[in-house]
Amino acid sequence: MTDAPFSFPAPTDGERPTIAKLLLLTGSVFLGMTLGGAAALLVLLPTGQNAIDLLQNPMSYANGWYWIMAVQAVSHVCSFLLPALAYWYFFEKRQWADFQAKPLTAVAGLSAVALMVIAFMPFDTLIIEWNQHLNLPDVLGLGELERWMRDKEDELAGLTKSLTTFRGPGQLAVAVLVIAVIPAIGEEVLFRGVLQRILVRGTGNSHAGIWLAAIIFSAIHVQFYGFVPRVLLGAMFGYLYVWSGNLWVPIWAHFINNGFTVLMVYLYQKKLVGVDIEATDSMPIPIALGSFVVWLGLMYYFRQRNQT
Repeated sequence: MTDAPFSFPAPTDGERPTIAKLLLLTGSVFLGMTLGGAAALLVLLPTGQNAIDLLQNPMSYANGWYWIMAVQAVSHVCSFLLPALAYWYFFEKRQWADFQAKPLTAVAGLSAVALMVIAFMPFDTLIIEWNQHLNLPDVLGLGELERWMRDKEDELAGLTKSLTTFRGPGQLAVAVLVIAVIPAIGEEVLFRGVLQRILVRGTGNSHAGIWLAAIIFSAIHVQFYGFVPRVLLGAMFGYLYVWSGNLWVPIWAHFINNGFTVLMVYLYQKKLVGVDIEATDSMPIPIALGSFVVWLGLMYYFRQRNQT
């Protein structure tokens, strides 16, 4: 891939060093996570139940699904969106408009972005399958580390399964808000709008900044056996931001990725579609490679349409 059609401004003499920016941003995120944890406990106070047990066994409680969704929403906003905006406004002294190098109306091919994200899914499934079968050698304690990672992955998978078991369209609407809308805005503001910008300016290279931000984006989710697929998604969102010059574009792509998955899960549960998007069956390699080719073509199309 060639250089981006636009780049972030070079650092000025009075600007903080990159390491100082990263430390301030990290501190903001940790403070937000702490406040988010406290806020989540406050959300659960009206239940009168053991908060830890409710978090671990939400389906054992009346309206437990809704309480967990509320906790997810509050903790996510506090951990991602608010720290990013606090850093942006108070330390960078910037405004929301500064996330956009050009208006959304000037971005071409927004419909291609939705198709691009969906086209990437079969290939991404193949990468997920490969990532899940990675095994660490049983030396220097790595075997124990792998067992711990597997246990954490199983815990997250169990929670995800609970949260994506829907009783009706009302729960679907809540899930789209909590799983698709809020993460799309919060994570893209933090990882693409703020972190990627810092890394691009600090390294002086758009590609380095995009991939470093994607790696951090994947690592912070602490899902080890989905690490590589999430890096690829993060990089895709990063290139969309750089090529389009508008933060709403990766937000849109992120929303499509999460929202389409939630919708397909709901439709499968209601027996309205025959494709189980959560299935762990092997993805046929020809289909995966075909989706990869289509995805690359759409990426190229979007980039060319937004060249200046």
